[in-house]
Amino acid sequence: MKKELFGYTAAGEAVERIWLEGEGIRCGVLTYGGALAALEVPDREGHPTDVVLGFDTVEDYQKQDKYIGALIGRYANRIGGSRFRLGNETYPLYANDGPNHLHGGKVGFDKKIWQVQELPDGISLSLHSPHMEEGYPGELDVTVSYTLQPGQLTIHYQARTDRETVCNLTNHSYFNLGGQGSQAVLDHQLQLFASAYTPADPESIPTGEIAPVEGTPMDFRRPTAIGARIDQDFAPLRYASGYDHNWIIDGPQGTLRPFARVWCPRTGILLEGSTTLPGVQLYTGNFLEGGPQGKGGAVYHNRDAFCLETQFFPDAPNHENFPSPVLRPGEVWDHTTVFRFSVE
Repeated sequence: MKKELFGYTAAGEAVERIWLEGEGIRCGVLTYGGALAALEVPDREGHPTDVVLGFDTVEDYQKQDKYIGALIGRYANRIGGSRFRLGNETYPLYANDGPNHLHGGKVGFDKKIWQVQELPDGISLSLHSPHMEEGYPGELDVTVSYTLQPGQLTIHYQARTDRETVCNLTNHSYFNLGGQGSQAVLDHQLQLFASAYTPADPESIPTGEIAPVEGTPMDFRRPTAIGARIDQDFAPLRYASGYDHNWIIDGPQGTLRPFARVWCPRTGILLEGSTTLPGVQLYTGNFLEGGPQGKGGAVYHNRDAFCLETQFFPDAPNHENFPSPVLRPGEVWDHTTVFRFSVE
């Protein structure tokens, strides 16, 4: 582990960047937002390739509104109507996505300074969220570790509460296996190990339906170019200007199982993901433009990256038929997501 000063927030808080290096993999993590700021893996020629988007300054991380690289909480993705009911109480939340609540609200975990500790093969980041922060009940203590094994990054999430609450943590990295700042990811071959998805309304709030992917542009059970059907006249794609939907990962929740396989024909880099979580949000950077310049002066355009946000389903607190994101005292919210890289 190597620490360095990355800069200062507008409020004068110091932000560190921690470099981790393993066999065939190197990454940089910021204490601001717990962001994965760099992830270098070799391409088919052996050249180190940074496959995640990011920025060169703290100021730009604070300016951007795309959640690039960040840890997300308390509740990743959207909660419809910015409210949920738990027991006999209704909890109103901050509306920061039209009438809806997105990625933890006005000051989510992506805007916090995390405390860092060294681990034998990585780092652990921790954060305390007080009772009723952003409208959520309960004190929540969160620990997220980034650890490296040969060619592999593992993100392990844990959270505990002192009263009943909801919890949904993820990482919001934007991947481009051709290298950050290179051309759009529409040529990437994507496979999702998911036979169903959750259709959403024009505001990206799930309807509550669980729909099969078969016969739709949402079917990635076989490797398919991301751009092959992205502009088809299909209502979910029209609503979101591309892919920005939750897929239901095949296999039992709580077991580490594959959810995605993505290959870039330009570099040969292959990403294979596995997780214990029930869902994954594929987002194809449909609204990526308009932010600060990226690393090394890169200009990020729409569809220049994809996100694979492992998660409980969007708006799950308001849908009894979705896996429950409720966390109770004495329980541990304990989930793992693994990204493995190789060349093919």
